[in-house]
Amino acid sequence: MRIKVCGMRNSGNIVDLANLNPDYLGLIFYQYSKRYVGNLDKVLLNSLPQSIKLTGVFVDEEIEEVIEMALEYNLNALQLHGSESVAYCQQLKNDLSIKAPSKKIDLLKAFGISSTFNFGVLKPYNDVVDYFLFDTKTEGHGGSGLIFDWRKLEDYKEEKPFFLSGGLSLENIQEVHELALEHLYGVDLNSKFEIEPGLKDIESLQSAFDIIRK
Repeated sequence: MRIKVCGMRNSGNIVDLANLNPDYLGLIFYQYSKRYVGNLDKVLLNSLPQSIKLTGVFVDEEIEEVIEMALEYNLNALQLHGSESVAYCQQLKNDLSIKAPSKKIDLLKAFGISSTFNFGVLKPYNDVVDYFLFDTKTEGHGGSGLIFDWRKLEDYKEEKPFFLSGGLSLENIQEVHELALEHLYGVDLNSKFEIEPGLKDIESLQSAFDIIRK
């Protein structure tokens, strides 16, 4: 199972996290987020192991801005955490193929899950994204620390692999293994592993990594 740690912005903290070898390291480019990246050390980011996929998180951002940040920060994945349409995702892919033809950039589309969520809305996205990410539905576009009812995932009938997000912690991470969901590809760790917004507790993350990688 892949591990994504999101909401990173402190240089020393990023180095410490990289030593744990996460699969994805998330940088939030949404300026209204408490974990907004601000000015990052690009030299540091470029020095990280190539096995770690730098992931930029965007919310209803202009496509030109997304591509600019993807190229400037040498991102390996883009997470769209707003109300981006299928047409938006397709245009983003098309433009990326022109401006960065030799670079493979994963595209993740996030959806906020509530008790009334209709998984049928996902079908049109199958051909234009690489992964789905399921988070708890809130007004803040993620990072709430709240959990949705994971039993809702039994309604998921697509074959696209997905990340599970929303309130994952040391107290419930073992339960993820017990879900036995065929297309669960990875977990997204964030607010429950923080000392403060944007600063992760590396010791707690190490414990979570040990549980997940068993």
